[in-house]
Amino acid sequence: MTVRVQVEPFDAAEEFAAFRKMDNRGATVMFTGTVRQMSEDAGISAMTLEHYPGMTERALEEIEQQARARWDLRDVLIIHRYGRMLPGEDIVLVLTASDHRRDAYEASMFLMDWLKTKAPFWKLEETDSGERWVEARESDDAAAARWEK
Repeated sequence: MTVRVQVEPFDAAEEFAAFRKMDNRGATVMFTGTVRQMSEDAGISAMTLEHYPGMTERALEEIEQQARARWDLRDVLIIHRYGRMLPGEDIVLVLTASDHRRDAYEASMFLMDWLKTKAPFWKLEETDSGERWVEARESDDAAAARWEK
């Protein structure tokens, strides 16, 4: 189990290469989420993610354990940043490995849907028209709902 919550940038290619070296897997899926330049109606100059240390890591570990319980996974890596980031900077990295692609793909989608809706992060966007807190989107909630059991 590997969950990292950090302020420092990560190198997705380097993380992917290290992850793949751990053992011989049939499938590895990588998802990287990046700060957008535009959000709905405004340009974004920066985004700040806030969290509660300790609580956030535990929540991400629980989400990872749910993925492992649902799919046959060899390994998982979740890196989620916090702090102030500029457009183009990576926010989150999710790597899933399995003997079969379906498990790796579905687990990756589940992890991102649940990280987006259930992980205790708060996003503040700095836009052309000022600062604003990012509200939950119905589309994100709908995506997460398909995994409810």
